[in-house]
Amino acid sequence: MEQRVSLITLGVSDLGRSRAFYQALGWTASGQPADDVVFFQTGGMVVGLWNRAELAQDSGVNDTGGWGGVTLAHNVRSPTEVGAVIEEARSAGATIGREPAETFWGGYSGVFIDPDGHPWEVAHNPGWILKDDGAMELPE
Repeated sequence: MEQRVSLITLGVSDLGRSRAFYQALGWTASGQPADDVVFFQTGGMVVGLWNRAELAQDSGVNDTGGWGGVTLAHNVRSPTEVGAVIEEARSAGATIGREPAETFWGGYSGVFIDPDGHPWEVAHNPGWILKDDGAMELPE
């Protein structure tokens, strides 16, 4: 298996609401509003939104309704950009899980939570390389 992630699908309770939330963040959806799944091209990978119950059934898991132990991350180029993205998410209707601040690991980050409870860390990590196209590269 190659070391990469191609697609992350988030289980959502209201597809229209979630689509509108991510579009309010400035993301562009592919497909039609009436489709039962929404995809967003995010650099070299895709983020999908699909009915949570259908996703659980398709994935062969029992949905207990709790947090799944996963936090998504959006890395940016500066602490100022962290604050700007958190404010964009707040304006789109996100809950702010953690306001932007310096971190124990030497960076700067905050967390917003989408309408279905998926946490997103918005982070500036001065030790990692964020390329012009948004691709993340670990230092050697």
